[in-house]
Amino acid sequence: MRQMTKEQKYLDFDQYIRQGEPAQKDKAEAWRVAIGLQAVDGLKTSEYLQLTARRNIEGDITIDEARDLLQQYYTTRTARNRGDTDNEEADKVSVNITKILSSGTFDFSANGIISLHRRIFDGVFKHAGRVRDYDISKKEWVLEGASVSYLNWEDLHRALEYDIAQERAYSYKGISRDEMIAHLTSFVSGIWQIHAFCEGNTRTTAVFTIQYLRSVGFDINNELFANHSWYFHNALVRANYKNLVKGIDYSPVYLERFFRNLLLGEHWDLRNRYLHIHPSPEWSIQPELSSSAGQAQDKLGTSTGQVQDKFHTDNPNIATLIRIVGDNELSVKEMMERIRLTGRDNFLKVYLSPSINAGFIRPLYPDSPRHPRQKYLLTAKGMMLLQALIKKEAPNLNTMIEIQ
Repeated sequence: MRQMTKEQKYLDFDQYIRQGEPAQKDKAEAWRVAIGLQAVDGLKTSEYLQLTARRNIEGDITIDEARDLLQQYYTTRTARNRGDTDNEEADKVSVNITKILSSGTFDFSANGIISLHRRIFDGVFKHAGRVRDYDISKKEWVLEGASVSYLNWEDLHRALEYDIAQERAYSYKGISRDEMIAHLTSFVSGIWQIHAFCEGNTRTTAVFTIQYLRSVGFDINNELFANHSWYFHNALVRANYKNLVKGIDYSPVYLERFFRNLLLGEHWDLRNRYLHIHPSPEWSIQPELSSSAGQAQDKLGTSTGQVQDKFHTDNPNIATLIRIVGDNELSVKEMMERIRLTGRDNFLKVYLSPSINAGFIRPLYPDSPRHPRQKYLLTAKGMMLLQALIKKEAPNLNTMIEIQ
């Protein structure tokens, strides 16, 4: 079957993302990411998958019906060529990832990651959802055929539990944006280096990362995962490769730049040639393409006004509530008392709901909205906004002190 070009593939989904109804936009974005992630393993989806995806986006079929149609398509096909096996894997994994990204559920635990792998590769790998029981190595282009040293198989589950527990206990309170990016890079890189499964580790890590960032309040643009999944993979490789004999150290900077684009709105040039351990001179310096200045810079500092937009709000009521909550966990009653409001319905409509919808505040018990001990706290995104508000107010405070 004729393959669609990358441009054709994304052009159709762009139409839904830019002009479609909200439900169509969400479905199109999920499909776009799911299809884009197949490039991690050099796979391409079939034209039949594209047609099926559009039918789902337009509401003609459900995501489960799309899965059934793909299963029937590959079960009944008699004439096959060499590319059909790869197409089948890419198609089935794409529809599985789309269903996961559309569900809104997330289990932040070691068993959750294992379950995620099973759901992604259900109907594709016999070992889906099974932790590997042997050691592995994988040749990497960016390492000129060398491999990252992955964790030995005996410690996989324990390592996943440890990393998840460490992240769960980590506090984003009071840290800078650079520190946030560095920490997220270290966490995601560590999860990937464990390489808990025989195959599909990068795709699982990508979906897990998207879900985790959503769960802590980030309304991320998944286009980076759709268009730069191969860069994401190679950046994970460079973050976990060290060879003292060749003078090569761990290089998390490339993954940090991916996250800086994703979370801070920066514009690092995410082409894979910059990540090669021995790049040619023209690819030795990875530039940050500043949209405002129109010139490149090779530094890790924040830049451009667009960075601020990720942690900015024009809603003064949201800003007020962010300051009120701060480092605390507060009930609705406690927040209302601190703002000096008496109308609960008005508070929920004007303050709390907009803050939750914007990803700055989350409930302590998200699965039990009416929990008797329900309280609210800042998300990681909310913490960053709080720091931005404090930093913005600091010069004004110093001016007042000087006047006095």
